[in-house]
Amino acid sequence: MTTASTARRRARTTASLVSLGALLATSATVLTAAPATAAETLLSQGKTATASSTEGAGYAASAAVDGDLTGTRWASQWSDAQWLQVDLGARANISRVVLNWEGAYGKAYDIQLSDNGTDWRTVTSVTAGDGGTDELAVSGTGRYVRLQGVTRATGYGYSLWEFRVYGESGTTQPEPGGAVRVTGSQGNWQLTVGGQPYTVKGLTWGPAIADAPKYMPDLKSMGVNTIRTWGTDGGTKPLLDSAAAQGLKVVNGFWLQPGGGPGSGGCVNYVTDTAYKNTMLTEFAKWVDAYKSHPATLMWNVGNESVLGLQNCYGGTELEAQRNAYTTFVNDVAKKIHSIDPDHPVTSTDAWTGAWPYYKRNAPDLDLYSMNAYGDVCGVRQDWIDGGYDKPYIITETGNAGEWEVPDDVNGVPDEPTDVQKAEGYTKAWNCITAHRGVALGATMFHYGLEHDFGGVWFNLLPDGLKRLSYYAVKKAYAGSTAGDNTPPVITNMTVTPASAAPAGREFTVRADIRDPDGDPVTPKIYLSGNYANGDKRLVDAQYRSLGNGTFAVTAPEKLGVWKVYVQAEDGRGNAGIETKSVKVVAPPVAGTNIALGRPATASSSQASYGDCPCPPSHAVDGNPGTRWASDWSDPQWIQVDLGSARSFNRLQLVWDPAYAKSYEVQVSDNGTTWRTIHTTTTGNGDIDTIEAGATARYVRLQLTARGTGWGYSLHEFGIYA
Repeated sequence: MTTASTARRRARTTASLVSLGALLATSATVLTAAPATAAETLLSQGKTATASSTEGAGYAASAAVDGDLTGTRWASQWSDAQWLQVDLGARANISRVVLNWEGAYGKAYDIQLSDNGTDWRTVTSVTAGDGGTDELAVSGTGRYVRLQGVTRATGYGYSLWEFRVYGESGTTQPEPGGAVRVTGSQGNWQLTVGGQPYTVKGLTWGPAIADAPKYMPDLKSMGVNTIRTWGTDGGTKPLLDSAAAQGLKVVNGFWLQPGGGPGSGGCVNYVTDTAYKNTMLTEFAKWVDAYKSHPATLMWNVGNESVLGLQNCYGGTELEAQRNAYTTFVNDVAKKIHSIDPDHPVTSTDAWTGAWPYYKRNAPDLDLYSMNAYGDVCGVRQDWIDGGYDKPYIITETGNAGEWEVPDDVNGVPDEPTDVQKAEGYTKAWNCITAHRGVALGATMFHYGLEHDFGGVWFNLLPDGLKRLSYYAVKKAYAGSTAGDNTPPVITNMTVTPASAAPAGREFTVRADIRDPDGDPVTPKIYLSGNYANGDKRLVDAQYRSLGNGTFAVTAPEKLGVWKVYVQAEDGRGNAGIETKSVKVVAPPVAGTNIALGRPATASSSQASYGDCPCPPSHAVDGNPGTRWASDWSDPQWIQVDLGSARSFNRLQLVWDPAYAKSYEVQVSDNGTTWRTIHTTTTGNGDIDTIEAGATARYVRLQLTARGTGWGYSLHEFGIYA
């Protein structure tokens, strides 16, 4: 088991994605016409039908339920995994399904039923179909009936003149809705909604609540049935309303400090801070009471990654005491929620399976556990087994591997997975979750977000509203198919040259192979992020020019350090492929010899103990870009170099730290007392200044008169070149 200090988001899983009721798979028999029972009626005609794809506009799904046996038909695209389904409008007892095939028939297929259009039960299977008319006796109840194609009999797709479903309407079993329960026994649990099996097929929610009506239909089209939030308050109702309008449920989150795992702020003393705990308990109870009857509410989630995050606040025995106190408080919240709302489960999320022993010991009132897990999601199953736990779980965040899980690249920063690898990460995660049947009850994968920045490109399914390969991987996992969808451009073999020595302000080369699976024309764009260089996570437009054949000349930033370079290829149909590599920006080479290197340097002041200091003036002439001179935080200041004798030079290079000079003069002297100015600026912008100014002198000084920031002045290098 990984220790808390090394497990940023320990997540492992195998959740039951199968319809968590008993699968009624049987070997279907193709029958000759059999008499229907007296109560049997045709239920499907004229009802709403949908399909995984159509061969063209004249072959819509609705044609298979219009009652016309010879004039109209549904036809799919020419591949095996296609489906056609009909919404009967209400649950019904199904007794018979009749398929009137056109010449393009199914050799192998399943007939499936569902109560919610998401979780399916196979009630009969055909493995040796021969076309014509297949009349299938079935037994089961459901609102939705689906033909799931497995193998085509011809080189075409699947084509039905008519898809007829017979049975008895008006079943007494309730439609999904109402109370949510965790039912079953050890190792054989399931989540039920209104008594019906429910597998969580979810995403974490990113857009503004005001945009929920815009995006909820898209989530529904992906096969998503659940969204997760981290906070619940007075502004939550419009989100719940929009979710309910699309038949989606919501995991309503409650935030507790220190939420978000390592690196997150807010240290609470859960042993002694009764006021904080009482305030949170009262606040949570208020919103549970407000939303307990909302049709979108699925469950309550108390806290996010706080057991792991407490290591930022405490250590040793005190950390243990705090973790026990925190999970005890989570149990107090669970009991309070149950007293107000007995009809919705309560869970709590962490990012480390090492948190589960604390919950097992101190939070028996939780109905299930939750875990955020990314690259290590498939290990959660074994951790659950090894821990001997007696509650099921859901995965509340997962997807591709994060920064904390990948190796560093040539420039010493996390090597971000490719778009192809990210999509594979979502597929792998879902497969592992669904494999832990009866224990893992689903997932809300990360992240249905729109941010187009460093973190957004790493994790969001649709940054800037553009759908990526990962978006379609999730859709395939949840909806079963992406047939007929226009998918994103694919970028491979991206390179940056030189990767570790791109001169600031000069061009470096970026190359990538870009192809579009649908043959759409592609528009490439280049972005830069200074996240590792200056902490700015934004993606900014790069200055670049195309050299043809997927090759670009990109102008490096002036700021030294490691930058991320992004190639984004858009297809004009709402999709994008994005690939990224790092580039290390270095000071541009200067012709000549640096005659200041290692020479005595003095300054008006220097920082002795702030941040990475001491920062003496000698650090500005040591040839090491990782060290710096830093002055006091006041104007004016100066730094000077003694060249030892009168020397001729023709240029200077100043490599600034973020604490730069807006106004300064370059002065020279023969005696260190009488100075003359050879260069002046009042528009300095930091980063690197290469100054074409020559003189012959023993002493060279920067007279710094106006700071560019609230700090002092700071130079990594003060180079003087002969």
